[in-house]
Amino acid sequence: MLDLKSIRSNAAKVQEAADQKGIQVSVQELLSWDDQRRALMRETESLREQRNLGSNRMGALLQAGEHAEAATLRESLKNLNEGLSSVEEKLEETVKNVQRLMLLIPNVPSPDSPIGQSDLDNVEVRCVGELPEWNFVPRNHMELGVLHDIIDMPRGVKVGGARSYYLKGAGLLLHRAVQQLALDMLLERGFTPMEVPLMVREEPLINTGHFPIGQEQTYAVNDADKWLVGTSEVPLVSYYADEVLDLQEPIKLAAVSNCFRSEVGSAGRDVRGLYRVHQFAKVEMVIICDPDEAKSEALLQEITSHAEELLSLLELPYRVMLVCTGDMSQKTYKQYDIETWMPSREAYGETHSSSNLLDFQARRSNIRCHDAEGRLVYCHTLNNTAVASPRILIPLLENHQREDGSIYIPPALRKYLGNREVLRCEGYIG
Repeated sequence: MLDLKSIRSNAAKVQEAADQKGIQVSVQELLSWDDQRRALMRETESLREQRNLGSNRMGALLQAGEHAEAATLRESLKNLNEGLSSVEEKLEETVKNVQRLMLLIPNVPSPDSPIGQSDLDNVEVRCVGELPEWNFVPRNHMELGVLHDIIDMPRGVKVGGARSYYLKGAGLLLHRAVQQLALDMLLERGFTPMEVPLMVREEPLINTGHFPIGQEQTYAVNDADKWLVGTSEVPLVSYYADEVLDLQEPIKLAAVSNCFRSEVGSAGRDVRGLYRVHQFAKVEMVIICDPDEAKSEALLQEITSHAEELLSLLELPYRVMLVCTGDMSQKTYKQYDIETWMPSREAYGETHSSSNLLDFQARRSNIRCHDAEGRLVYCHTLNNTAVASPRILIPLLENHQREDGSIYIPPALRKYLGNREVLRCEGYIG
């Protein structure tokens, strides 16, 4: 969240950010409730002070034997306490309204973020790699999956319902190989690997900016009063909640985890294949650094380059997009999406996303550090997807297919696959 003082000083700018991000919230309503809160706090403090003075006065009267005057004062204090209780109830309700609206206030996008309404308005920063050309009709990833007996959607739907799947044999090995490649790459770059909780309480989801907006995308574990995370960003950031950190160097974390998303509102979109499924796996990066905008911007470029390096190792053509305001989440200050070429879609499809959130998550999660003057300040947080599978299998299978149906395996993956170079149609790697 943002600081209320900052919101008040930049009300028009914050409201503009909410409108651009499509968030239904009134900054003026928030400030009005905050005005009431502050007035009621002053009234509460005044009444409490009067009560304390009256209580002291009554004690003195009783000690002096002035019982009649004490009785009158007691009645007055009774009325004062009733009034105080009424004001405290109003204050409690007012605080709830301030908190409710504060959780809807968005991060203001960076000055260089494009203004737009959807991913169609994102701006291409760079395009890397040559698109494949064939002298045969290429197969899509599902046709290749069936040909090699490595993807089974019908049985996935039979067992798990819509948007469920099985990966078999070499399909699973490729799924695991891209994750291990990403993790090994991050280990070389100083990231600490983490195994994280996948069921979390509501508080971490609120504190990381995934709730209340976006709650409909999250699966609830009702009997346990918990939720299944859609990204390990949530438990990674929350690892340091309510702590004061020593940030002489940025903290770099990486997790390999399953992720779950309900995909509410995506009916009819990408219904065939592995592009939009309910369960998937990600290698996620999270960085926590001191609140220096130049430093967090440099780190954003750094983590974006890690994802680009992975795609280069996989020998896949891609493009980097600067995300527009309307395609951003509430919590994001600046974001890049990386889209990889998917021949069956005849288009680039999003496979990675990197974001700088400034101190938005840290304020909610109460993650602080000391600045150069020794003052406690809120940290900056960043996150990026190193790889997400099985979505990455779409371009991996489709771009590297050959006319006979076999699939070329990039050298970077071979050490995880028994040093084999080709996935052949017999359903084995050889």
